[in-house]
Amino acid sequence: MPSKTASHSSTANPHGKSRVAETIRMLEAESSDLRGLLQSINEAQSLESNRHNLETVLEGPQGLARRLGTDPKAGLDRETIETRRACFGANRLPSAPRKTFGQLFLDTFDDATLQILIVAALVSLAVGLYDDPATGYVEGCAILAAVLVVSFVTAVNDFQKESQFRELSAANDAVDVLVVRNNVHWQIPVDELVVGDVVCVEAGDQIPCDGVLLVADDVQVDESALTGEPTDVDKSLQNDPFVLSGCTMEAGTARFLAIAVGKDSQWGIIKAHLDKEHSQTPLQEKLDDMAAMIGYIGMAAAAATFLAMMFIKVVLKPSYLAHISVFNYALEAFIIGVTIVVVAVPEGLPLAVTISLAFSTKKMLADKNLIRHLSACETMGNATNICSDKTGTLTENRMTVVKGIFADTRCDDTINRVPVLINKKALEVILEGIACCSTAKVIPAQAAVANEHGIDDLHLVDDRPHIIGNKTEAALLILARSSWTPHDDTDQRRVDANFGAEGGSRLFPFSSSRKCMTVFVTKDEAAVSDTSIRTRRATKNVQSYTLYHKGAAEIVLDKCTKYLDIDGTEKEMSDQKREEFAKLIREFASQALRCVALAHRRDIQNVVDPQTVTQQDCEKKLEKEMCLDAIAGIMDPLRPDVVEAVAICQRAGIFVRMVTGDNLDTAEAIARQAGILTEGGISMIGEKFRKLTPAQLDEILPRLQVLARSSPEDKHTLVQRLNGAAIPSTESEWCEAHPNKDFATQRNLLLPGYKDEWAKSRFGVGEVVGVTGDGTNDAPALKAADVGLSMGLSGTDVAKKASDIIIMDDNFASIVRAVLWGRSVFDNIRKFLQFQLTVNVVALTITFLAAVVGYQPPLNAVMMLWVNLIMDTMGALALGTEPPLKELLDRRPYRRDSSLISRPMWRNILCQAVFQLSLLVFLLNKGPAMFECEDGSRHHFTILFNAFVFCQVFNEFNAREIGDRFDPLRSLSESPMFLLVIVFTMVAQWAIVEFGGDFTQTYPLSWEEWKITVGLGAISLPVGFFMRLIPVSEDPSTFAGIERKNGKPKEIWLLTPLLMILVPVFVAIVYQLAYEIDEFAHETEHHLP
Repeated sequence: MPSKTASHSSTANPHGKSRVAETIRMLEAESSDLRGLLQSINEAQSLESNRHNLETVLEGPQGLARRLGTDPKAGLDRETIETRRACFGANRLPSAPRKTFGQLFLDTFDDATLQILIVAALVSLAVGLYDDPATGYVEGCAILAAVLVVSFVTAVNDFQKESQFRELSAANDAVDVLVVRNNVHWQIPVDELVVGDVVCVEAGDQIPCDGVLLVADDVQVDESALTGEPTDVDKSLQNDPFVLSGCTMEAGTARFLAIAVGKDSQWGIIKAHLDKEHSQTPLQEKLDDMAAMIGYIGMAAAAATFLAMMFIKVVLKPSYLAHISVFNYALEAFIIGVTIVVVAVPEGLPLAVTISLAFSTKKMLADKNLIRHLSACETMGNATNICSDKTGTLTENRMTVVKGIFADTRCDDTINRVPVLINKKALEVILEGIACCSTAKVIPAQAAVANEHGIDDLHLVDDRPHIIGNKTEAALLILARSSWTPHDDTDQRRVDANFGAEGGSRLFPFSSSRKCMTVFVTKDEAAVSDTSIRTRRATKNVQSYTLYHKGAAEIVLDKCTKYLDIDGTEKEMSDQKREEFAKLIREFASQALRCVALAHRRDIQNVVDPQTVTQQDCEKKLEKEMCLDAIAGIMDPLRPDVVEAVAICQRAGIFVRMVTGDNLDTAEAIARQAGILTEGGISMIGEKFRKLTPAQLDEILPRLQVLARSSPEDKHTLVQRLNGAAIPSTESEWCEAHPNKDFATQRNLLLPGYKDEWAKSRFGVGEVVGVTGDGTNDAPALKAADVGLSMGLSGTDVAKKASDIIIMDDNFASIVRAVLWGRSVFDNIRKFLQFQLTVNVVALTITFLAAVVGYQPPLNAVMMLWVNLIMDTMGALALGTEPPLKELLDRRPYRRDSSLISRPMWRNILCQAVFQLSLLVFLLNKGPAMFECEDGSRHHFTILFNAFVFCQVFNEFNAREIGDRFDPLRSLSESPMFLLVIVFTMVAQWAIVEFGGDFTQTYPLSWEEWKITVGLGAISLPVGFFMRLIPVSEDPSTFAGIERKNGKPKEIWLLTPLLMILVPVFVAIVYQLAYEIDEFAHETEHHLP
C-alpha cells in the first residue's frame, strides 16, 4: 500500500508515464481486434467454446489481462479509463424510449367514451352547418375544444408522472461497485466501469458486467436471470471462469476482469429485446373495479336520460319539436347521454392513486426510502408487524471496540494500551488474526484527493482510512491501525497473506447461519518479525498453513481447547477457565456489547489439504481444538431517534419485533433500551424457536418481541407464520419442505405449518408484515414479507433485489416515515373518492331529473366536460398530493379487506349530495323568479352551473377531512398543489362564464349574481361542519387486530350513498312521468270532437 505521501497515479514517474502512453496506443490501435477476441470468449450458452478460446487464443486470464493492458493485482491505470470507454463502450444500458408529449396526447383518445363523444360532436357540427351555416358550428366545435382541453391536461399530467417515475428508476439503478485501480481499492458508480477493470465481488453482490475470473474462492452464481436454470452454478478458474452481468453471487468471494460492459454484455443484449410492462398496484386494481361499477350505473343513467328526453319531448310534448327536427333533438339527447357517461366513469380514481404514488415516492426518496415496487408504498401504510434487524437499523452500525480480553488480559479502560500490557509475540498473533481473517477492504487516507473518481462518501476524519465492508471487521481493523501499531498496513497484511491466489490459501466468509468465518493462510517457517505486523509471503517450497477463525464469542469458545496467554504461549483450557470466559461474554452482552472472539490453529495441513477442503469438512475436522486469542466487546450505540420511532409504531398499532443473530443477552439489552422488549414480552433464541410447533408459536406470537441467535431461515419462518405467505398448501409442497417426514401425522406439528391449519386459526386473514434484511440469506424472508425492507448502506445486491423498499440510511426511523407516507396515500385516495362520488351523484342526478321534468338539461356537454375535468384530473392533483399528517400514526392500521369508504365518509357524501341537489332543484324551479330571468334560458342555466361548480370548489376543502374533524384550512400552506388547483378552477370558471358565450352557452353574470352564486356554493362549508355533528363512528372491525363478526365487506356497499340518493330521485321521476301522462291525456280529451 502506498505511503501517506505517495501519489497513486502512474504519472508520478517517467516510467509510469511511458507505460500509460503505450497502453493507450495499444488499446486504440487494436480495439477492433480486441473487441472480436472478447466476443469470442463471451458467446451465450457456449462455455466450451469460450473456455477453449480463452486458453488457446488468449493464453488464459493472465494473457487476457496483458492484452487489455491490466495488471491482474494492481488493476488498470486510471489515465486509461477514457480510452477504454471510447474503445469498448460505457457500462450503461439504453433505457426504453420515452413517449413524447404528442404520443401521450394521442393516447388519451384511446378512451372509447371520448371517441364516441368526438363522433357525436362531428355529426353535430355537420348538421349545424347544414341547418345554420352562420352559427351552427358553435356547439360541435365547443364539444371538440372541450375534449381537446381534457386530453391536453391529461397528457400534461401523464408526462409529469412519467418524469417522476423515471427519476425514481434512475435512483433505484444507482449501485456502487468495488474495483482495483492503481493498486488501490475504489468504490465507484456501476456505470463508470470499463473493460479491463479488476472488479471485486462477494456473496450477495450483483455482477455488474461480464468478466473472467482472476481469483475465486468457492464461488457460486445464480444465473437464472439469464438462463432460467434454478440451480446455482459453481465457478472456478479451471472449469467455468466466466461471470455474467445481471447474475448474483450466492457464495464465495472473487476478483474478475471486465470483458464486456453495457449493451455488449449478455444482460445488455437480452434487455435490449425486453419491453417492461408496468403492473398495477392492489389499490389501483380495487379502484378500477369500483370505477367499472360506477361506470355501469352511469351508462344506465345516460340511457335513461336519453329515453326520458325522447319520450317527454317526442311523445308527450311534440309541440317542442316545432322549431327543431326530431333527428337534431335525438342527436342533442345522445350527446348529453354520452357526456353523462364521460362524467360518470370515474377514471380519476386509478389516476388519483398514480398521482399520489408518484408524488409520495419522490418525497419518500428525500426521506431515505427508495421505492422499488409501487404497491409497497400503499401496503406499508397498513403494516401491522415490523420485524427489524438490530445492527445498523436500530443501532448506528458505528462499531468501536471498548472492552475485551486479549491474550488472557482483561482491558476495559486500557483498550488502547494492549501493546504495552501483553507480550509482543501475543500481540503479533492477535494482529495476524485481525488482519488475515477479514474481508473488509481499506481505502487509504490519501484517496481523499481523488474524490472526482467516485468516492465522495468516504467521510475521512483526521486522516484515518475508510474501510469498506463489514463494520465489525472495521472496528477491529481500526483498533489495530490507530491504537496498536504505528504502521498503516494492517490491510496489506491480508493481501500479502495471498488468500485465494496461487499460494494455496482459502477463505470461508462469514455466514449468518454459522456466525463465524475462517481463513487459511500460507506462511513460511521463519518467525514473524517482532517489529512489524506484516506477514511475509509464502514460499512455494515449504508451506505451513495456519487457520484463523473469527465469530460469535460463545460459538468460537465452544470450539477452543486452548487459550493464548499473556506471553504468547498456548495453554490448555480448563473447565474453570472456560467458565471465566463464558461469564465474561455474558457480562459484556448484558452491557449491550457485541462479543466477537478470535482464534487460530496451526499446522493444519496434516489434517486436510486446505487447497481442496470444503466448508463442511472445515467445520467438522478443522474448526475444533483451536486456541482462543481474544474476545472483543464491541459497542454499537442505539440510534438517537429509535426510541421515539418504536414508541410511534406501538402507538400506531404496529407490533415491533427484533430479529437478530446476536447473543440473547446483547439483544435483550438493546431491545430494552429501544423500548421493544416490554414487561411481559418474550425473548428466545433461534435454537428454541425451531423446536416449537405451529400451535405453540401462535400462542406466543402476540408477545414474542426478541428472537436472538436466529438464522435467516428463522426470520423466514416467522414471516410465514405471521402473514401466511409461502406456507405449504399441498401435500407435495409440505413433503418437499420436510423430506422423510410423515405428512398425515406431522403436517400440523412442524414449522412453518400447513396452509389449511394456518387459515383456520386466523380466519384466512394474516398480518401485514414488514421485514428488514441486509444479507443474501435474508432474500426469502424479504420476498415472503408483504413489504421487504433492505438496507441501502449495508445491504447486499441480492437483498436489495428481493426487497420492495430500500432504506437508504439503514435507519429504523426511516421505516416509520414509510408507514406515514403509506397511510397518507391511502387517506388521500379516500379524500378524492369522497369528493368525486359527491360530484358524480349530483351531476348525474340533476341532469337526469331536469330531463324527466321537461327541462332542457341545465348542464350542457361542454359544462359537464368542465365538471369532469374538475372532479377527475384536477381533483386527483389537489387531493392526491396532500402531505402526510402526523395524526395518521395515532390510529391502528386498516385490515387488508377493509372497505375504501368508511361510515363517516358515507355520511359526508350523503349530506353534501342532499344539500347540493336541494340547492340545484331550488334554483331550477325558483331561480327565474329570484334572478329575474327567463325559465330555462341560458342566463338561468348559467346561474345554476356557477352555483354547482362553486359547491364543488368549497366541498373540495371539506373533502380534505374524511373523519369527524372539521378543519378545512389545516396545513393548507403545505399543500401548494391544492391551492393552485383551487385558484385555477375559480379563474377558469370566471372566464368560462364571462367570456364563453356561444362556445360554452353561458351568460355573463352581474356582480350581485356572482356574489349570490358563490355564496350559495360556500354553504358547503357550514354543511360540512354540521354534518360532522351527526354521530357516525368508524366500524371498529375495519381496523387490524379487531375481530369482524359479519364476514368480509362487499364492495357493492361502496355504492350505498349513490343508491340512497337515487331511490327518492326515481320516485320523483315516476311521479313526474305520471303527471306528464295525465296532462297529455287531458289535452288529448280536450281536442277530441
